[in-house]
Amino acid sequence: MADEQTLDNQNPEANTATEAAGGEDLVTRVQTLEEQLAAAQDQSLRVAAELQNIRRRAEQDVEKAHKFALEKFANDLLPVVDSLERGLELSSAEDEAIKPVREGMELTLKLFHDTLKRYQLEAVDPHGAPFNPEHHQAMAMQESTHVEPGTVLKVFQKGYLLNGRLLRPAMVVVSKAPAEVPPSIDEQA
Repeated sequence: MADEQTLDNQNPEANTATEAAGGEDLVTRVQTLEEQLAAAQDQSLRVAAELQNIRRRAEQDVEKAHKFALEKFANDLLPVVDSLERGLELSSAEDEAIKPVREGMELTLKLFHDTLKRYQLEAVDPHGAPFNPEHHQAMAMQESTHVEPGTVLKVFQKGYLLNGRLLRPAMVVVSKAPAEVPPSIDEQA
């Protein structure tokens, strides 16, 4: 050891060069470690943000699942409601022979409507309203001078919304402007 100290003392320029090289090496190493730390922190923030996004999407999916879980079941029940409504439309209220059956149908239909309302199923009956392609399906167009063009004249089948989302569009007849009659030959002369 004494020999090493003697050598170190004998060659001070070599010691300074070694220390300088070691210092530069340390500075480079510190710089590299700081860059790695910054990259790791950035990656950590990205992972945290991604987890937050996944959690938010999962919460939205659960909320949608709760809101629209009845969609298929409701779609299967709507033809029953349609049949009851059609049966009431086609039966006569004055016919004493079917009066009890008609009353039973009315009560059953009321029960259906109350149940649908309780589960946020809302009927779309646009008779007389402007045609809305987001909620209505035009089955035919009919000329009319009594209403504005693009107005619903007749509803073949009601539409339904489930929690504000279209479950089934209303099938409707839409008004259009009457066609202009070409001038007759007598008027042209």
